Amino acid sequence: MVTVRDLKDLVVLVDEQDVPIGTRGKMDAHRSGELHRAFSVFVFDAQDRLILQQRALGKYHSGGLWTNTCCSHPRPGEPVAEAAVRRLREEMGIVCQGLEHQFSFIYRAEVGNGLVEHELDHVLFARHGGDVRPDEREAMAWRAVTDEELDHELRTRPDRFTAWLRSCWPLVKERRGAALRHAV
Repeated sequence: MVTVRDLKDLVVLVDEQDVPIGTRGKMDAHRSGELHRAFSVFVFDAQDRLILQQRALGKYHSGGLWTNTCCSHPRPGEPVAEAAVRRLREEMGIVCQGLEHQFSFIYRAEVGNGLVEHELDHVLFARHGGDVRPDEREAMAWRAVTDEELDHELRTRPDRFTAWLRSCWPLVKERRGAALRHAV
């Protein structure tokens, strides 16, 4: 019998069209660099600032780096949106049902200790005006930044940020800009 604990340690391997082709242990997939499904949640506060988290030092990679509000992998058979709601609550203490899928992209980056992130990443946006209460095992700090502040920090101190945030941020800004243009 497969337990929730077993599923927590599996990622969904996919092809470039996001069609599942199997599963693999999370660490094995990151050692081999196999393409797998992931998601990144960008939550904006009432002042339209992005909520960032600083990954806990105990994370298996990228510990201490700043990143978007929440990032993770859906379990086998778990829809991306449900996984995003679950992990946002678990990592950051944010209860947010209004997640909107914006786009997907593929990236590959070496993240140290022989590990490779090779992900088909689903990017979701949300708004949140309430409390942020990160689990200290997941995030050691959090802060809210404007687009301009993040642009400046990414330009001057890119080493302080995760590989996927550096790859994804230009696409996030483009999507947000297009949404604002259509709303006018």
